[in-house]
Amino acid sequence: MPEDKPQWLALWQGYLTFYETVLAPEITEETWNRLLLPSGNINGLAAVSETGDLIGFTHYLVHGGTWGPGPICYLEDLFVSEEARGTGAGRALIETLADKGRDAGWSQIYWQTAKSNQTAQRLYDKLATRTDWVRYEMEL
Repeated sequence: MPEDKPQWLALWQGYLTFYETVLAPEITEETWNRLLLPSGNINGLAAVSETGDLIGFTHYLVHGGTWGPGPICYLEDLFVSEEARGTGAGRALIETLADKGRDAGWSQIYWQTAKSNQTAQRLYDKLATRTDWVRYEMEL
């Protein structure tokens, strides 16, 4: 929802700080705008506290694949505020996304995290299978 932008922005900045990343303001603005598009390829889910405050988010993309008939989902970003960590918000975001995927006929959800993010990996190891794939990036 457009009115959630200030809370999302605070979380987004926390996420970027966690990964020691700085993005130009126009990239952040474009990301927000793409999340709001009803037919966009970037989607999001929010974790909301009992008081109605945003405490976490996930951004994801659904796309076709070459190894199966159904669409697959790339969970690109997952973040929970420092104050809400350990409350189950991260697990709830992933499980809600998985339920959404089952309902939509996705064959898989995949994601990655930094090698040093041991806290997140403890959760991920409970929910998914760690693979041996190595990621490469080519800046264009």
